[in-house]
Amino acid sequence: MNSPLIILGITGCIAAYKSAELLRLLQKQGFEVQVVLTENAQKFVTPLTLATLSRRPVISEMYKLEEQDRGSHSVEIQHVQLPQSAAGLLVAPATANCLAKFAHGVADDFLSTLYLASSSRVVIAPAMNVQMWKHPVVQENVCKLRSLGVTLVEPEEGYLAEGITGYGRMANLQVIVKTIVEMSPTPHDLAGETILVTAGPTCEDIDPVRYLTNRSSGKMGFEIAAAARARGATTILVSGPTQLSPPAQVQFCLIRSAEEMKAQVLHYFPTSTIVIKAAAVANFKPKRKFSQKIKKNQSPNNIVLVPTSDILSELAQRKQDQLLVGFSAETERVLENARNKIKAKKLDIMVVNDVTQPGAGFDSETNIVTIIMNDGREIQLTQRSKREIADRLLDQIVNLKQ
Repeated sequence: MNSPLIILGITGCIAAYKSAELLRLLQKQGFEVQVVLTENAQKFVTPLTLATLSRRPVISEMYKLEEQDRGSHSVEIQHVQLPQSAAGLLVAPATANCLAKFAHGVADDFLSTLYLASSSRVVIAPAMNVQMWKHPVVQENVCKLRSLGVTLVEPEEGYLAEGITGYGRMANLQVIVKTIVEMSPTPHDLAGETILVTAGPTCEDIDPVRYLTNRSSGKMGFEIAAAARARGATTILVSGPTQLSPPAQVQFCLIRSAEEMKAQVLHYFPTSTIVIKAAAVANFKPKRKFSQKIKKNQSPNNIVLVPTSDILSELAQRKQDQLLVGFSAETERVLENARNKIKAKKLDIMVVNDVTQPGAGFDSETNIVTIIMNDGREIQLTQRSKREIADRLLDQIVNLKQ
């Protein structure tokens, strides 16, 4: 099997000196790399260095005349042909000028023309002066590119070339490479499955303006739904209130309370083959909902709470041949509690995390989990993005379904 090809575009910026190391890191991940240099980029890094490392001629000219057969010549339109064989286009570093060209369709060199001819995923890692990065025009171009489907790996704060500290330094190379890895083609190993995912918190009303809830952002469940859809599954996402936009091509159902979530889950359960309960459903709700706002001088001495329905336990009782996955957020005796739950609720898989750990709690971009299988196996996943956690969980599900 041929290694996927990444086109690495390099523009005229001091951060171009990092491109040789970036190229090496991409190769270590199994990618072939074709380098494209702009005219100004060649003032910071030489084509010879990058050609030696990539084992490919560096491209910088708009058209290249190549001898195809002895005694004859033909013109190869590389900016059209090259993107057809590439898994993605990465531009790192990308200057403000590059962002403007891409955002507005200016094609005046090989890289900008190649961008317009590319139908594969595009990742851009900008690098520039802090004031340039903050400029409204640059930010407008960033928004435009995102709306066009370009992935932006934002610059980080650090020591800049002009001797000051601020935002504008190109993102960490490991972060850039990780973004490329995550956008690589995904196997359709869940085609034919219907996956029901729950996400987010539930809100249990006290009166018309107050409610009980928890800190769940819904990010883990949304990433699972997106990953499942990318791997070919028909995906249904039932979520409590969040600030997130539903993943593309996923059937989305927004609910508010635990009872509303229960109703929707039971509705979709019979036609689902896999259920992943990643929602943080409230365990308790007020016994009584006040019809009017409780005034400060009329506040009750106590509010009586009663348990909400245990949706996962009810699904286990109704289960036929569905595969059930539960999530457990713990703060103490983490594995012990999770092991008890997977047995008590007759689950196929339990995913547990300690929400007191940095990088593993609510509203975080990352997570740290242990995947517990019903045969006793435990897979520990160190801190990584929630999308990567989602895919590792789906890998285990695929293994169980085989």
